[in-house]
Amino acid sequence: MGQTILLVEDDPMQAELAQAMLKRLGYAARVAGNGASALKVLQEGAAIDLALLDIGLPGMDGLELLELIKQRHPLLPCIILTGAQDVETAVKAMQLGAADFMGKPMQLDRMRVALANALKTALLEREVKRLVAKAEGHFTFENLVGADMGLADVVRLGRKAAASDIPVLLNGETGTGKEVFARAIHGESHRAGKPFVAVNCGAIPLNLAESILFGHEKGAFTGAIARSIGKFREAEGGTIFLDEIGDLPLETQVKLLRVLQQKEITAVGADHAVPVNVRVISATNRKLEDDVAQGRFREDLYYRLNVLQILIPALRERAGDIPELARYFLESFAVREDRAVKNLAPQTVDMLSKRTWVGNVRELENAIHRAMVMAEGDTLLPSDFTAAQQGKQEMPVSGVAGAPRPLAELEREAIENALAYFGGNVTAAAKALGLAKSTFYRKLKELELL
Repeated sequence: MGQTILLVEDDPMQAELAQAMLKRLGYAARVAGNGASALKVLQEGAAIDLALLDIGLPGMDGLELLELIKQRHPLLPCIILTGAQDVETAVKAMQLGAADFMGKPMQLDRMRVALANALKTALLEREVKRLVAKAEGHFTFENLVGADMGLADVVRLGRKAAASDIPVLLNGETGTGKEVFARAIHGESHRAGKPFVAVNCGAIPLNLAESILFGHEKGAFTGAIARSIGKFREAEGGTIFLDEIGDLPLETQVKLLRVLQQKEITAVGADHAVPVNVRVISATNRKLEDDVAQGRFREDLYYRLNVLQILIPALRERAGDIPELARYFLESFAVREDRAVKNLAPQTVDMLSKRTWVGNVRELENAIHRAMVMAEGDTLLPSDFTAAQQGKQEMPVSGVAGAPRPLAELEREAIENALAYFGGNVTAAAKALGLAKSTFYRKLKELELL
């Protein structure tokens, strides 16, 4: 799936020439003969990576079109084309947000460099914007890949949830993106910009759950060498996301219920309660109703958390999102690792779309990352995914001259291999190794893999 360029050119001969050059450079082209047609293409949501705008368009000229595009699609890179080497026009175009300025007749090498630079800069800008939004608590459903396709129905529920402080329980398989969805709810709520604190309840050591969530005083227990305010107070004014809430110990569930009812917390070793203003979003990958029936989860806490339940669909249930997600991950990794891989071959998209992703979005993300490392060109091919799988080696239990290897070393490799095999699916990896999820998370922390 090559990147698509929107070519806005009213001269048929010039348009045909430009299309041929774009094809030689590996890009797909979408042609519009005037500004109105170009805006319609963008309004309809076509996957456009860059716009090439002729300056001398009928009706609305290229600069006017550039200004409108930048207002409506600020992150879409635009390059202006003109037959006149006019410095004043070039300066005006750059002031309006053009990524570059090319004269006619177009030169292949000049076009190659201009497109590559503009697209790379756009990638950096999008990634920076996404990371800043995440860091500042302004990540919204607009940032959510698939929000207008397979996730459309759940996004509507999420936006309703964001309009109030109603407790939300997100349910879905491991790797479906429950934390990302929770961030979007927070980012569209009145608490946007305030802290978003994520806590993986399955990774908390049983004896430290209360201290981690609600804090402790110095000397409250052995090892408490300093005071800690806890995760709830870290999230003051914002949102706390309690992932894998079903793994929380029963004793801590009692304390959490009181916090939700009284809107106050008492740190371990403290003699008084402190008010807390926090929105709670929880998540699980299993049926909490079954845990309630079997006495593993408090019924009163379940109903307190489950005021609104939102089911995040598995990736196999929204296969139409796979191409967009794959391309998004490819772009992100290309920016972070400064790699030249920028395209997905059509046969790769077809292969990815037909695959059943047991580990959901997380598995797809890891598969793209591994394949990108194996890729030798600028396009991901199906063979790159095969090479990534074949690159996994059996784990030898003996070292030099047949000497036994340290158990910790074997344990680390077993965990790394299990995670790689299951595409980052912690539940599947833990099950394959015969470990409880909480134990698996503890080992991840001990081995500094988390």
